This record gives sequence, C-alpha cells and structure tokens, in this order.
Amino acid sequence: MSPSPFILNPGKLTLDDLRNLSRGEAPVTLDESAHARLAEGARSLARIVARGEAVYGVNTGFGKLAKTRIPADRLALLQRNLVLSHAAGVGEPMDDRTVRLIMILKANGLARGHSGVRPEIVDLLLALVNKGLYPVIPLKGSVGASGDLAPLAHMALALIGEGHVRVQGAVTPAREALSSAGLAPLQLGPKEGLALLNGTQVSTALALVNLFEAERLYQSALITGAMSIDAARGTDAPFDARLHELRGQQGQIESAAAYRALIAGSAIRASHLTGDDRVQDPYCLRCQPQVMGACLDQLRYAANTLTIEANAVSDNPIHFPDTDELLSGGNFHAEPVALVADAIAVALAEIGAISERRTALLVDAAMSGLPPFLVRESGINSGFMIAQVTAAALASENKSLAHPASVDSLPTSANQEDHVSMATFAARRLGDMAGNTRNILAIEYLAAAQGLDFLAPLASSRALVSAHAALRASVPFYETDRLFAPDIQTASHLIGSGTLPEATGLKLPGL
Repeated sequence: MSPSPFILNPGKLTLDDLRNLSRGEAPVTLDESAHARLAEGARSLARIVARGEAVYGVNTGFGKLAKTRIPADRLALLQRNLVLSHAAGVGEPMDDRTVRLIMILKANGLARGHSGVRPEIVDLLLALVNKGLYPVIPLKGSVGASGDLAPLAHMALALIGEGHVRVQGAVTPAREALSSAGLAPLQLGPKEGLALLNGTQVSTALALVNLFEAERLYQSALITGAMSIDAARGTDAPFDARLHELRGQQGQIESAAAYRALIAGSAIRASHLTGDDRVQDPYCLRCQPQVMGACLDQLRYAANTLTIEANAVSDNPIHFPDTDELLSGGNFHAEPVALVADAIAVALAEIGAISERRTALLVDAAMSGLPPFLVRESGINSGFMIAQVTAAALASENKSLAHPASVDSLPTSANQEDHVSMATFAARRLGDMAGNTRNILAIEYLAAAQGLDFLAPLASSRALVSAHAALRASVPFYETDRLFAPDIQTASHLIGSGTLPEATGLKLPGL
C-alpha cells in the first residue's frame, strides 16, 4: 500500500513532520490555499517589473554586479545565466534522502508567497520529489551566505532541463529524465532563479538529517552506558532523582530517569548492594546524566532553531505582495544554522568521548574486575585491545571535527559578501562525526555485552537483557580471537537502524 500523501502547509512544518520527511517516501502535495498566494505574488512582481525601477536580482546583476541594469527583454536570460554560472559545486553528490529534504524545504519556503515565484515553480519541484527525480548536488561549494548558492543552483538546473538527476540510483541527464516522467522544463521568469538559489535549505537539511541521527545516537548511548554500568558492577546511586532535581537541568533530570529505568530490576546490581568496598565509580559511569543531559539540551536547542529555519523565507530580496514591495535584507545568512550545527557537533563529540572512556574501563581488568581485554586466555588472545584503540582514534578525530565552523569566514564576491556563516560545512561535517560516534557506541555495545556474559548466571535488567539479546542474535560471544571488524559493523547497524533503542521496550528521552 502506498503511503498517504503529506499535505505541505507552507510555514507550518513541525519537527515530527521534518523527521518523517527526512526518512519517508510519502508523496508531497501542496496545500491548495498556497497556489492562490503564489499566483498573487507573481502578479505583484509583474507590477513591480512594469514600473521599471531598479530592483536587485530582478532587473540588475548579482552581488558585486548589482549596479548593472538589465533590459526587460533579457530578464529571462538573466535568471537562466544565474543558475548556470552558480552551479559550480564540487565533490561527491549528496545522497537522495538529503536532496529530497532540500527540495521539500525549498518548496516550503517559496510557497509562503514572499519570493515572487509562480505556482509552476513549486509544483515542478514537488513533481520531481514525487517521481523520485533527485538533482545531482555536489557536497562542497557553499559558504552559507548569500544562501547555499552553488548547491541550490545544481538543484535548480533540473527545473530548466539542465544538469543531471538520479532516478533509482542511476544518473541521467535532467532533460531526458523529465521527458520520461512526463514533465517539461520551465523557462524562469524575473527573480525566479534568484529565489531558487538564495536560501539556507541545503545547510538546514544537512543539519536536520544529522540532528535526527544524533538523537538516535543519544538514545543508544543511554543503553550502552547502562550496560557498561552493570558490566562494571557500578552503582545506581548517582542516578537518584533527588540529586538531579536539586540541579534543575531538564536534560540531566530526564537522562537520570532513563538510566534508572534501564537498570531497574538488575540482579547484577542487587548482587553487590552490600560488601562492595568501592566508594565512587569513575566519572564515565557516575556522571552520565550530567554529560548526556547536557547533550540532550544542546540537541533540543538545535531542534528548535532548525524547525524555525525549515519554515523560513530565506531568499533575497523578500517580496511583500500586499504593498508591491521588494526589500533587500540578509535572511540568506545561515548563522543560526551554523551555530546550532556546531552545537550538534560538540554533543556528538561528547557522546562518543564518554562512551570511549567506558570501553577503556571495561577492557582494563584493574578497573572493571573483568578478564583483561574482555577475553579468556588473554595473551594468546588480544580480545578487545585494538577495538578500544579504534574507539579512541574515532573519539580523537571527532574532537578535531568539533572545532566550530561558525567562527570562520572568508569574504566572497569581491568583498561585497564580506562575512559568511560556513553553515553548510558546519552541517555537512556532522555526517562524519555521527558515523564516528555510531562506531564508538558499537564498540562499547560489544564490550558491555561481553562483560555481562562474564557475570552470568547473574542477569541484568529486563531492558538490558533485551538489548543484549538483540546483539547476540547476530554476534556471538567473543570466545577466542576472530576477525573483529564484522562485529563492529553489525553492532553499528543495530544502532543506526534504531533496533537497539527499540529492543529495550522503553520510551527514552528525545528531541
């Protein structure tokens, strides 16, 4: 059965809408009321053009060339040339899921009726989405102001029958793909090329895709962290609700409650309630609510900003049809996206950093009380020795990647655009960081499960036994040395697919 269409009500996308659109394939239909708003905007723009006044990007050049007037008979060529010249991106193409979200966000912004484009522009954008024709957009080439110009130009190429699209994974010339799908390219009218190219939709889509991945990693880290507590026979005393209420940080309060729920009923914990001479656990166990809670708060802050930006009118100039005005401003400057992308980066780095420390604890027999490197007959077997090294390498790489991109700026367009956000890189690098953190957590997942096995017949809690069983369905106990990399890949897939959080049966905190 085909999924029900998603009705796009411009400017009203919720975070759940964005999550579903980033992962699903439901057809997207524009709310009918938006067509009338777009048509009125196009009529208003025609009146502005007829007045003959100089209006940036409508009858002038762009950037440093804004003082150059363009005659009326060349306005269509101006917009076409803009798209062709600005399609100057480089690098590997973005994945279809991200491109799809970019196109939906662009349609959402344009359809608010403040960009001066005809309804046909938005209709064709959504037609490409619904027919699975995804423009080939290179990953690199945007500085996040004036908008995501180069990548959005590659998107816009498809609308005029230029460039290439991917159809079910195969790269095809756009004009051929449009014809095969029963679609025709458009000739752009005044301002339409500029409206398509100007905006923050690329950086916003990249940030959103990775925000939702970070949410899943946060939840998975709660589980692997709780498993490590039991594997190391740690105490649950630091998760007492009274401690966290006194501090008052909401993410910390919710994270502590999650740890209590995950560990509840553990026979391992019950086995050392008395007679344990340890006074305090290391920070990587004891301070998990404080660290993970702070990360959750960061992710929620980012979610709020990105939801607003996903609904924003972020091109330039902005059109006010009720007064027949076009106002030049700077809504294309993606500083809000850059700053929250940096916040997500720090959260991802910290989730991975504290996880790696827990793996290091588990493989250290003096700290964990488990066999050295989590394997019998250590010496002839190296066990988890190098898996922990891999986790350390990834955590260290994330530290470098977490350096804020938003503090960098290079002037462009002959110093007309003299401060830029670097939001697109800020959001793009989150994909590498999320991949690193997922693999760090995968290694901890394997290590904690191995540690729990060594404590048998004592059992952990119901939730953690289920998490353990989800792994053991595919990865057996590490009895003697074997090829390790496939185990990490399997554990990483269980985390990335959402299988691990689902296995616990608990509703864990999220965005």
